[in-house]
Amino acid sequence: MDNRAGEMDVFVLAAELKSFSAAGRKLGLSPSAVSKLVTRIEDRLGARLLVRTTRRLELTPEGEVYLGRARRILAEIAETERIVAAGARVVPRGPLRVNASVGFGERYILPLAPAFLSLYPEIELDLTLTDGVIDVIGERADVAIRSGPLRDSSLKARKLLESREVVVAAPAYLDRAGTPRHPDELVAHNCLRFNFRRSMEGWPFLSGDGKAVAVREVSGNMLVSSGAILRQLCLDGLGIGRIGRFHVEEDIAAGTLVPLLEDYNPGEVEVVHAVFAGHEHLAARIRAFIDFLAGNI
Repeated sequence: MDNRAGEMDVFVLAAELKSFSAAGRKLGLSPSAVSKLVTRIEDRLGARLLVRTTRRLELTPEGEVYLGRARRILAEIAETERIVAAGARVVPRGPLRVNASVGFGERYILPLAPAFLSLYPEIELDLTLTDGVIDVIGERADVAIRSGPLRDSSLKARKLLESREVVVAAPAYLDRAGTPRHPDELVAHNCLRFNFRRSMEGWPFLSGDGKAVAVREVSGNMLVSSGAILRQLCLDGLGIGRIGRFHVEEDIAAGTLVPLLEDYNPGEVEVVHAVFAGHEHLAARIRAFIDFLAGNI
């Protein structure tokens, strides 16, 4: 791939110093290497830019035009890099595209957004809440919030929280259908499930000795795509759901949802990560957002 900015830099220095040797000394190149780079530009343009004499270099009319334009282009590149470097490493600023599940976004990001934007007023938060899994790079998201096991990829991840899975139902449902006291009794209940593939099918429970884990197949009349929807259906008394406790912590505290079969809960956790295309020069706005979430959840 051509390094045209680098070639321009060599040409400008040679033209200003009127010498391949002097330019080479400043750049750590031999005079012949400088001459070849200038010749490469001339061959590409089909125009002579410098006239070589025994004592110095002189610009042709075409060379004068090229020199003026090259100086402006190099100045623009330097200014662009200065601006980007300042924004990336010093002051968090600019648009920040964040993608999160509906449940996590409503439970954590939306309540924290005012404080975050007050702390970083030069950041423009572009938040999308969706329970579909997106291509972080393809969708040009700066940060995506993901629950469950992470797929192997080139993306970086930072753990934000761990939440135990819990089986819950509303008091109204339990009054109507009865309260299961053992996992085997779930066969008689309407169990609400997710319609996407999970790490295991069915619901895991501890066996009677409290050690082995058995996965029980459950069934019901509705499947959903997100924890937020499952929580709402449980609150509405439609059935029993198994969900990350962070979704329903406040509902349990308020008594609007009741945890079930806790003696058989194997303690499986749902891990939530902030996923991003990371490298050593991570933009300040991305780092600030991830640090803020991790410190306030």
